[in-house]
Amino acid sequence: MNSPSPVKLTLVVASVILCWAYSPIGVHMGLHSYSPGQLALLRFLIASLFMGGVALAMGIGRPRLRDLPWLLVLGFFGVFLHHTSLNYGQQFVTAAASSVLAQSAPLFSVLIAFFALKERVSGWRWGCVLLGLLGVLVVMWCDQGVGDIDPRGSLILLAALSWSVYFAIQKHYAQRYSPLTMACYMVWAGTLMLCINLPGLPAAVAQAPLAENLAVLVLGIFPSALAYLAWAYVLKHVEVSRASVAMYLIPPVAMLMAATLLGEQIAAQVVLGGGIVLASVAAISLEGRRLRAPRCTAG
Repeated sequence: MNSPSPVKLTLVVASVILCWAYSPIGVHMGLHSYSPGQLALLRFLIASLFMGGVALAMGIGRPRLRDLPWLLVLGFFGVFLHHTSLNYGQQFVTAAASSVLAQSAPLFSVLIAFFALKERVSGWRWGCVLLGLLGVLVVMWCDQGVGDIDPRGSLILLAALSWSVYFAIQKHYAQRYSPLTMACYMVWAGTLMLCINLPGLPAAVAQAPLAENLAVLVLGIFPSALAYLAWAYVLKHVEVSRASVAMYLIPPVAMLMAATLLGEQIAAQVVLGGGIVLASVAAISLEGRRLRAPRCTAG
């Protein structure tokens, strides 16, 4: 009815890509002054306040009592575990490599579907998973110089796994709540859990340089709040399968940002590994779309 113009939708998608591409750069800068846990908490305190203002202005539904435990579980996987492990892992890899590794979540979704949900997984998808994991190994092996791998960087893979778990659970509740309502409760629940990192945070904020505090402020408002709201707007008007293609642009944009803002030297092997990971993720998405096509015409 009130369909936005293609130009408007393209601009909104572009803003989401820029926001999420900035995330590893902002984390890299914030880690100079904050511990990984403190950075996650400060980022989401800012996001929670911002989303609280949006919720007051736009109005959101109240959660059902029986859904509260699951909303806490969503907050745990989508915010607490994801961002804590992401921040810890990014201490040992470059921002460019982090942006690639974080996009491996669909590979773990296939593993969750097979082992936890007992779904049948095709040979095509298993091949994509193996190819994607090969790409992950290339990125980690070559990020700090060929053969110089730090296993602690694999914590970013734990972040990708936790995001896959979050997405699998979130799909179950997607019909009960609006995207804005779901995003708000997920962020608030996760922020509550992150409060275990509160001791020492006020002193760290006072001692951090202005540039790094500004980097965290941007991190809290744009990737952690506005991008979620903008993405919810996109998903209202575009199929998930079509919209998700834009996510493949995040690592290349993040690499450009890392080179420009942080002066990172990005190894050709990291670009190659990133290409392998994104190709495998795109191939999984392609098969999903092909399988859905007959169902659409059958109705």
